[in-house]
Amino acid sequence: MQSLQTIEQFSDLKSQGKTVFLFTAGWCPDCHFIDPFMPEIEEKFEDIQFVSVNRDDFIDLCGDLNIFGIPSFVAFENGEESGRFVSKDRKTQIEIEEFLESL
Repeated sequence: MQSLQTIEQFSDLKSQGKTVFLFTAGWCPDCHFIDPFMPEIEEKFEDIQFVSVNRDDFIDLCGDLNIFGIPSFVAFENGEESGRFVSKDRKTQIEIEEFLESL
C-alpha cells in the first residue's frame, strides 16, 4: 500500500478510478490490528487502489473529510466520494471487506 505524501497527490489519486484512503496513525493500536490482514484485502480487491494516510501528517485533510476516528476508510471513484467507513471503532477483516463490496 502506498503512503500519501502531499495534498496534491491526494487530489490526483482520488480522481483515478477507484481509490480507498485508509486513515491511520503509528500510535493507534486499532490501526495496527488491521495490519496483518490488509495485504490479503488488497489482493482480493485488486481493482481498488489503496492509499495509507497518516492522520498526524494530514490533520487538515482529516478535518475537511470529517475523519475524527481512526482507522477509517474513505472511497473515491473518479473524483467523487463513493463511500466511507469512518468511526473510532476497531474494524475486523469481515467489516472492511463488506464495506469494500458495497462500493
